[in-house]
Amino acid sequence: MLTIDPKEVSSGKLHRYLLGAIGPRPIAFASTIDAKGRPNLSPFSFFNVFGSNPPTLIFSPARRGRDNTVKHTYNNVKNTAEVVINIVNYNIVQQMSLSSTEYAEGVNEFEKAGFSMLKSDLVKPFRVAESPVQFECRVKQVIETGQEGGAGNLVICEVLKMHVDKSILDEDGFIDQHKIDLVGRMGGNWYSRANMGMFEVPKPLSSLGIGVDVIPEEIKQSKILTGNDLGKLGNVEKLPQNEEIAKFMAENIDLAELVNTNNINDIHTRAQLFLEKNNTDAAWKLLLAKTD
Repeated sequence: MLTIDPKEVSSGKLHRYLLGAIGPRPIAFASTIDAKGRPNLSPFSFFNVFGSNPPTLIFSPARRGRDNTVKHTYNNVKNTAEVVINIVNYNIVQQMSLSSTEYAEGVNEFEKAGFSMLKSDLVKPFRVAESPVQFECRVKQVIETGQEGGAGNLVICEVLKMHVDKSILDEDGFIDQHKIDLVGRMGGNWYSRANMGMFEVPKPLSSLGIGVDVIPEEIKQSKILTGNDLGKLGNVEKLPQNEEIAKFMAENIDLAELVNTNNINDIHTRAQLFLEKNNTDAAWKLLLAKTD
């Protein structure tokens, strides 16, 4: 058996062992606002519920291991003492992952990830309209577990109001665990989907993804492509150039013929197949060949 003394390994290495061993972890999709009133949205898998009277949730926007900086969410909850914790299910997992990209301060991750901002009743941060359950919370306390990279910052939240999508309720009015279709975070790129097993979501680019907000409107309004598909499309550094698209079409006569039919649903269905195989480049070339 491998035995590890936390004091004898790097914090980064220990981090990988901890996350590989402790999971699936629920995801707190935390919405905050900064001192200037600008929205911020970011996911955290150091999260759980810790009581119902009063209803208490705790999540941790930990200090970054690589440079010991803190996240925008941490600064925001310290400054405003309010947060909305949105629950992540399978339908929004790709967009959620895209939102974890390290965009600059002030960039609206709701827009970058293609989510709808829903006004809260009791707190200033917005809710994620696409999330099946949303908790409006007051931050009661922030406990810092250390000052070095990798240290946790425990944000202790009291739930002021809970919103539940009626479509996920069972006949008794409680949350149906099949309908909510929760996902949990595991080690590396791996996630777990309730009752369905493990699946992989590539981490967002170290460089910035273009975001859902710059995807052409015809694609965003697709009757075929899902939010998860749009999340994958938004997680590219740049779009293929016209020369690349033309070359791709010349090499794939069947796709060129498909484009010539001008059947948008069929084109989007074929692009979706590329996305299911994680061939985002081919999906973009096909979609842009249609929209150009």
